[in-house]
Amino acid sequence: MIYTMNNCWEQLPSQFLERVGRIVPAELKEQILESFCHKRPTTLRVNTLKSNRERIASSLDQLGLSHNSPSWYADAFILEGDPFQTLGLIMDSEMYKNGEIYVQNLSSMIPPIMLDPQLNSRVLDIAAAPGSKTTQMAMMMKDSGEIIANDLSPIRIFKLKANLAGQGVTHTTTNRMPGQFLWKRFPKYFDKALVDAPCSLEGTIYTERPKSYGMWSVHKIKELSQRQRYLLRSAISATRPGGEIVYSTCTLAPEENEGVIDWILAKENVELIPISIPGLKTYPGITQWGNAKPYDERVKECMRIYPTELMEGFFVAKLKKLA
Repeated sequence: MIYTMNNCWEQLPSQFLERVGRIVPAELKEQILESFCHKRPTTLRVNTLKSNRERIASSLDQLGLSHNSPSWYADAFILEGDPFQTLGLIMDSEMYKNGEIYVQNLSSMIPPIMLDPQLNSRVLDIAAAPGSKTTQMAMMMKDSGEIIANDLSPIRIFKLKANLAGQGVTHTTTNRMPGQFLWKRFPKYFDKALVDAPCSLEGTIYTERPKSYGMWSVHKIKELSQRQRYLLRSAISATRPGGEIVYSTCTLAPEENEGVIDWILAKENVELIPISIPGLKTYPGITQWGNAKPYDERVKECMRIYPTELMEGFFVAKLKKLA
């Protein structure tokens, strides 16, 4: 991609820019900062409960939309052309209105892939709304088993229910309560759990959308990291011994990523499972941040996805609960 803006990222908070320079590999810094200046292409996921890849590809062709798929996920599509125009065409299409597709950034599709929920299993989505990953997991499970999709906000629960219905999901139950207390209601109940935690959203920043960074602060990062710890601990307590938990965020901040995993490794009887996706460039977790004590060396097994012109920044870790 040819960038036409000159350092548009300079409008971002100076403290954020300074932190990025210390977090990311030096050779990636310019690419990452420039990625914040551009609207990413429209990407979508096929809902195999209602359609299939071939049918969606044909529908895209009929709309005159050029497309391709990432090598690591055949049921995802990347649309070429102006993102605003392609998104408008998609949202007016019958396949969108019928729930045959779900508009979703590619990075957001990774946590469910890493969790790999199985047919007829019990799965927790502890911070589920608006439902992109919940519906993806239900699709992977062929709408079998049981998913408990939890969220605290009544508005977000309403959106979650609408998305579940639109995607044809029936084996998912919504639940509204503070996630950090959910383990008391479902002790050692689930086979797998997803903790896609509320975060500072650094990986989704877009300079033309000031709301994407207007509330950013180091203070907020510290507040969020405390909440994230207890959401993850609750999900682990709600998972049976031998079960698996995926923790993910869409931020770069080590306090919300490796810092949370380092904390949970010291608190719970869990182990990190090495993860990777063939065909997708990812980076290991970082073991040192600032002047703090180094993180547990095992956090290198976590996955960092740095922002590009195509993908949002994400962090993913997979844990196994030991007996």
